[in-house]
Amino acid sequence: MRSLVCEAPLRMKLVERPDPVAGPGEALIRIQRVGVCGTDLHAFQGNQPFLEYPRVLGHELSGVVSELPDSNSGLSTGDAVVVLPYLECGECVACRAGKPNCCVSIKVLGVHCDGGMQDLLAVPATHLLPATGLDADQAALVECLSIGAHAVRRAAVCESDSVLVIGAGPIGLGVVYFAKNAGARVVVSDRDDSRLRFVEDSIPGVETAKVDGAAFDVVFDVTGNRHSMSGAVELLVHGGRLVFVGLVKGEFSIDHPAFHKREATLLSSRNATREDFVTVMDAMRSSVIDTASLISQRVQLEDVVDGMERWSQPGSGLIKTIVCV
Repeated sequence: MRSLVCEAPLRMKLVERPDPVAGPGEALIRIQRVGVCGTDLHAFQGNQPFLEYPRVLGHELSGVVSELPDSNSGLSTGDAVVVLPYLECGECVACRAGKPNCCVSIKVLGVHCDGGMQDLLAVPATHLLPATGLDADQAALVECLSIGAHAVRRAAVCESDSVLVIGAGPIGLGVVYFAKNAGARVVVSDRDDSRLRFVEDSIPGVETAKVDGAAFDVVFDVTGNRHSMSGAVELLVHGGRLVFVGLVKGEFSIDHPAFHKREATLLSSRNATREDFVTVMDAMRSSVIDTASLISQRVQLEDVVDGMERWSQPGSGLIKTIVCV
């Protein structure tokens, strides 16, 4: 099978590998679509703190069940599926508390172990969700949007809240969709004017602004930028909630008096859960989310080698690249 390997930062190669074999409890999936995520771009650039090389990237995955040795999963050969890419241990303190998304020894496909930028992938059957009513493109967008849905749920956003989302990339847009769906007033800020125009054109009822001096009940920072994350506390009302959804490699500081005087709540939001995946798929089926507008381009697997460096550049104008495998 074809397998796209990120051998080291800034170096990718399309190689031939033996087909994987489904082990006990696993299904063999023929990958159809892979969404290119900020995590993939950071990995390509060498800025992903949890990844070791070489690695097959790709965790936003849709496919079709090719082989299913265990017939007790409720799935059948030929079923279209969404892959839940977070492989938890099931035994640690987080898993026992119902938080497998932050399992102590979590293995995320495409980060801690090889992902879906290849023809076939063996996946635990427990981590497959039927993609009933979704096309292959929509199914590949579920994981990305689920991270936003999880962050909104974690922050307990409600209709009385004013919400600021800093960063209008795909995950930030997921936050926007579900904060808006919760009834909140939503404002989006981004340094990239093309992304603000996308929000204005594609998501009615959401405001855009270069925020200066305003204050919000909930601030989501989805940038992965240490300077933005450090300054986000200044945008909170007293008693507000600050949610870090983006991930930065290394340390950053917060002005503690500014944080303390607000009696602010600081939250991180990592990955998503099965519940969030179901929420997103239901929203797609009911057309709450216009998924077609999110896709900037579709490319073939062999195009990724030359494209990653270009897509990593600020101002690329891309929202979401979908790889057709």
